[in-house]
Amino acid sequence: MENEVLNLKRKHRIAVAWAQDDNTIGAIDNAVNKGFIEAILIGRTSEIIKTCNKKGINNKNFTIVESSNEVKASSEAVRLAKTGEADIVMKGLVGTDKFLKAVMDKENGIMLPNAVLSYVGAMELPAYHKLLFITDPAVIPFPDLDQKVAMAGYAIEMAKKFGIKKPKIALIGSSEKMSRHFPSSVDYSIMCKMADRGQIRDCTMDGPLDLFLACDKKSMQIKGVETPVDGDADILLFPSLESSNPFYKAIMLFANGELAGLIRGTTKPVIVMSRSESEKSKYFCIALSCLMA
Repeated sequence: MENEVLNLKRKHRIAVAWAQDDNTIGAIDNAVNKGFIEAILIGRTSEIIKTCNKKGINNKNFTIVESSNEVKASSEAVRLAKTGEADIVMKGLVGTDKFLKAVMDKENGIMLPNAVLSYVGAMELPAYHKLLFITDPAVIPFPDLDQKVAMAGYAIEMAKKFGIKKPKIALIGSSEKMSRHFPSSVDYSIMCKMADRGQIRDCTMDGPLDLFLACDKKSMQIKGVETPVDGDADILLFPSLESSNPFYKAIMLFANGELAGLIRGTTKPVIVMSRSESEKSKYFCIALSCLMA
């Protein structure tokens, strides 16, 4: 991921809301030193400088904008993106709900007209042989059919930025069997037909599939199930936030995974990370946002 960004021809300017925590400032400083961003840190100036001093970072590397609270900091970060003074918006210590409220504001926000707001993440896993894209672990609680189609489109778009011309999408369920007990399986059958007919373009899609069939060729042989995803998924599309969010957090906590993710459906890339995410993951998010900007 980083190699792709280092080949970019211009710097991108990032506005960070409530940007005084260690991991955010560390990630921003790393990206500034690598030469692919300029940073505007919005928050309490004294706390930002204090954090920089604690980490041995030169605060002159950034433009610091004073803000008295997280709501105002979020609004200012979004305003800078809306006016073209920033290319990317990033959440710092501010709560996700307050941050997204500024992003989605009807008059002053940066939502695309009639767009579905969703989240796509790229995961780097020691146990998997390539990047794995997941959606949606952050925004839509129970996506309907139209939202799932939009989620797939956003994930395909992101995968293409990494040179994956026709990604394999696994529509994740508890098993590969259709069941009236799982309403998402009906949506999945419609989506697969849409992909066959070119209504969802530039992908290979199948589902429902469990994680073993999606990502493990040996499981296909053991179960005797044939699927065009072939145990080699590029994208996992989950039926709910309740399933995808614990999945990615478990991978991060127990399997040494790192996640880079973005909100999609906005005019500018929007970085939303948990306040507890690692500095490395936040750095990867910044790199990904430059790739998508």
